[in-house]
Amino acid sequence: MTQQMHNLSLLQSKKNSMPSSPNAAKRLYRNLSEKLKGSHTSFDEAYFRARSDRLSLRKTSMNFQCNEAMFEAVEQQDLDAVQILLYQYTPEELDLNTPNSEGLTPLDIAILTNNIPIARTLLHVGAKESPHFVNMESRSVHLCTLVQEAQQRVTELSAQVMNEGLGTDNTEKEKQLKAWEWRYRLYKRMKAGYEHARAPEAPTNVCLMVTSSTSLTVTFQEPLSVNSAVVTKYKVEWSCSEDFAPLVGEIIMDNLQSLRCTITGLRTGQRYYIHVSAYNMRGWGPPRRSTPAYASPSNWKDCSGREPRHRGHTEALERLLQQVRAAHQHYNCRESSKLQNTGRKQSVSRSLKHLFHSSNKFVKTLKRGLYLSVIFFYKDNLLVTNEDQIPIVEMDDSHSSSIMQDFLWFTKLSCMWDDIRWLRQNTSVSISSSTTLQARQKMLSAAAQLQNLLGTHNLGRVFYEPIKDRHGNILIVTIREVESLYSFFNGKWMQVSKLQSQRKSLSTPEEPTALDILLITIQDILSYHKRSQQRLPPGLYLGYLKLCSSVDQIKVLVLQKLPNVLCHVKIRDNSNVSRDEWEWIQTLSGSESVESMDHTSDCPTQLFLYELQMAVKALLKQINLPLHQAKHFRLYTQEVLELGHNVSFLLLLPASDDVCTAPGQNNPYTPHSGFLNLPLQMFELVHFCCYKEKFISLYCRLSAVIELDSLKTQQSLREAISDSEVAAAKQRHQQVTDYIQISFAQSTSEPLETCRGAERNRPLCFHISTVSFLLISPFSHSENLVFPQCAGAYGKSLPFTSKINIRILI
Repeated sequence: MTQQMHNLSLLQSKKNSMPSSPNAAKRLYRNLSEKLKGSHTSFDEAYFRARSDRLSLRKTSMNFQCNEAMFEAVEQQDLDAVQILLYQYTPEELDLNTPNSEGLTPLDIAILTNNIPIARTLLHVGAKESPHFVNMESRSVHLCTLVQEAQQRVTELSAQVMNEGLGTDNTEKEKQLKAWEWRYRLYKRMKAGYEHARAPEAPTNVCLMVTSSTSLTVTFQEPLSVNSAVVTKYKVEWSCSEDFAPLVGEIIMDNLQSLRCTITGLRTGQRYYIHVSAYNMRGWGPPRRSTPAYASPSNWKDCSGREPRHRGHTEALERLLQQVRAAHQHYNCRESSKLQNTGRKQSVSRSLKHLFHSSNKFVKTLKRGLYLSVIFFYKDNLLVTNEDQIPIVEMDDSHSSSIMQDFLWFTKLSCMWDDIRWLRQNTSVSISSSTTLQARQKMLSAAAQLQNLLGTHNLGRVFYEPIKDRHGNILIVTIREVESLYSFFNGKWMQVSKLQSQRKSLSTPEEPTALDILLITIQDILSYHKRSQQRLPPGLYLGYLKLCSSVDQIKVLVLQKLPNVLCHVKIRDNSNVSRDEWEWIQTLSGSESVESMDHTSDCPTQLFLYELQMAVKALLKQINLPLHQAKHFRLYTQEVLELGHNVSFLLLLPASDDVCTAPGQNNPYTPHSGFLNLPLQMFELVHFCCYKEKFISLYCRLSAVIELDSLKTQQSLREAISDSEVAAAKQRHQQVTDYIQISFAQSTSEPLETCRGAERNRPLCFHISTVSFLLISPFSHSENLVFPQCAGAYGKSLPFTSKINIRILI
């Protein structure tokens, strides 16, 4: 170290004096970019040195100057300069953790001078203490050495200045003397700070959570007193015995961006005790035990041995989709030979049809019919045609009054836009084809037409309901957010406000068309699209299930700000429900009361009870329901709904007669504004697209193809004449029926027999516990939920599921 100080004196003799004002570091930073620009080599060096060597030399020079600027900013206690450097350069460019010639890092200086704001700023970006200080004694000896050598240097320079008098050399000596006097005061302040400091107190609010069957997570906060020294490390220790002898393991945390530690690789069901201690430059402080004092790694599925809901389902759907495609190739090959003789007749028919068919252009005005519109947007800009209109094409000019089933089928195409051409090729339509099959062929043609006109396959997601007007027009809308304002075929970009103002001057407000309604509500549509793609932060939530039925569909109550999940409030950040917590929930159906429970803070379920109480009250307030009216609400106790991405739900339900409001029935609950009744099938689609995208993509592909196949095989059965044709048609129809049953079983996560039983209108019963204990009264006996008969309206269609089932809603 003495040799380092001599090297320092030689270096200082070639430099200007140390900055003596707080603005020195800022001045150095302002000049830094100019210095870096000027650090080029001569012509001869540039000629003979490789370009990579020049860049490496320049980078080294830049890193040295950045590191020098950081040290000066910390020594001057200039927080602004430190933040500017950290904003402008990475920790690697600043060489933040490399000790200087005195063996110190910027963090060492900040800690020893007890500059808490700068120290925390440096810790936040990963700064570390010098590796030279292996223990407290080495740090103390090192600081004493720095003070002594700086004092000696000041004495030597003072004597030289006194002896030499005035002169150029003496002026340089005086500058060096001032710099060393400043450094001597800095080292003395650092030494005094070290001697005054003490080890920190124990961390506070040490909380222990069960985060999986093999892991625990502990969170904590800083000690109330750090005893004049910033905490730079924490130590988490765990043991199977209460006295921590022996220790099972420990983790040293030197990254303090988050005071949270997850311990993995633990044994399921084993009880672990955990405590946490803090460290500063004076050593480790006393440990603090967690609350609760112990926990056992577990998961709610450990109680019943239940397998994960979607395990193997994605792979099964992939195999089934391959089988369906292979069957298509097989039957297409068989039918191609039959069609060779009639090829010329069909080509003439197509030519005549093309001759009298309107050209492939966008629709300018709506005339009673079914239309497809696409909204491509980027920030406040929409893609419009060359006529300054939203791109629209005609689907059908003679649609039926009810298009709900066709619309629900079309929504599945948003997961398979690339397969539109393949679907059209495999869907042959004749005059004798069913109305449904013809309608879906027209939908495929309209989608393909839009793809060709815009020059892109991806048309986005389908809006949750068609837009209708009094003129008989129905507008199906797809929405897609693009990454930039790149060009499309037959399109240009226009601001939303400008497009709305132009349309407003042309429309008649008394009888707005579907296009007018689209432009009026465009902001709501765009907001829905953006919000439907947002995921909840990880955690455990309490969801509220409320349905209402109409003639042809069932709707579910959701929040407008997040329509892809049920109405909800957050219970906690930890998404895992432990075995103890789940067993406690199961006991709510018994006669045990809250008063008989263990209310000590060490009880693992005590905190969970409090969190659940707060969540129920917050959720009831959200849906505008007084607490005394919620006595008959129930908690779904069959399973925890694991949505994915570390998001889990417990489900709160109204009384059994109020779960689904039938047509004409008064809704006993009137939520505040900000809610939306979303069609159940659309809710499933936006939910899965956000949380299980691969699963829903495979299922939509499979379901859309099989539904078309079912329509085609039914048509073949009707048209079959000979015995061989009837036998072949029956065989193909049975194969498609089997595909439908298998795909439905994979999508609902229920045994096939349960699905068949549901088709026979059996009541769907689930384990439900009353939640009055969470409000004002003791426990009640458990009761089962039986859905009302209004569920039959939904059972008639098979868009995504065939019966209302809470477990399918996830």
